[in-house]
Amino acid sequence: MEDIEMYKKMLEIRKFEEKVYDLFTQNLIPGTMHLYMGEEAVAVGVCAALTPNDFITSTHRGHGHCIAKGASLKKMMAEIFGKKTGYCKGKGGSMHITDKNIGMLGANAVVGGAIPIAVGAGLSCKLKYPERVTVCFFGDGASNQGTFHEGINMASVWDLPVIFVCENNLYAMGTRQSLVMNIEDISERAAGYGIPGATVDGNDVMAVYQEAQRAVTRARNGDGPTLIECKTYRHKGHSRFDPAKYRPQEEVAEWMARDPIESFRYKLLDKGIPEEFLHKIESTVETEIEEAVEFAEESPLPEPEDALKDVWVVE
Repeated sequence: MEDIEMYKKMLEIRKFEEKVYDLFTQNLIPGTMHLYMGEEAVAVGVCAALTPNDFITSTHRGHGHCIAKGASLKKMMAEIFGKKTGYCKGKGGSMHITDKNIGMLGANAVVGGAIPIAVGAGLSCKLKYPERVTVCFFGDGASNQGTFHEGINMASVWDLPVIFVCENNLYAMGTRQSLVMNIEDISERAAGYGIPGATVDGNDVMAVYQEAQRAVTRARNGDGPTLIECKTYRHKGHSRFDPAKYRPQEEVAEWMARDPIESFRYKLLDKGIPEEFLHKIESTVETEIEEAVEFAEESPLPEPEDALKDVWVVE
């Protein structure tokens, strides 16, 4: 993925989330929302190191991961609207978007719930698809769950091609990391499982990309998993209804000044990319988002009888 494509992907995530937030405040979207604004460099930097055949698992804050892996903006928007043309036919909503055709194994509303799924996918890669790898996205809060320790331990013991990506935005819902951990860098925990660990600036898309490339190369070569901690910051609260007043204003201002998209835009300009060209990309993204909203608005709602479809039981 070239620099320009990375910039476009980050913009797609940002504009998608801004539009979703705006629609939500107008009560046009049901449910709740966990926005990815501010963390775009993590998803894009990591997914830029992957192929379409590689797998990822996601979190409750999963829109960015979906878009970075190549999901359809229209089908995502339709799913969030609860429409029949959405990825899960309007039944899953924001936190359960899945597209196996692009290797997106699903967002997951359970904290740390996607880690065992990623380990299972990693085992499948080792046994059946030796050229593929699996990336597992999770937050700092999930790194205190048992699934984190059990999953990484199993991946380490079996040398599975899994890259564990911790998106450390400093707060697990409203609890600051420093209150529940006696370490500053979550990547230090990798040593306990005999695997490499690295901490990277999660607001620098190229730094994330380079670290992800190293981890992906190790995994493809059969050298096992890696733990990458990306330090970043969400621009909004934990969810739609969270004003995030637990965060000091000075801290918020400091991180806002390090916006990953603005920072990367300046770097592109310094490299000689014409500003007019960037404006064209920005305009294109705006159009794509509006088309996605129009598609969602015009799509039909599921029928009542659809509630009984796509449901399985084991007798």
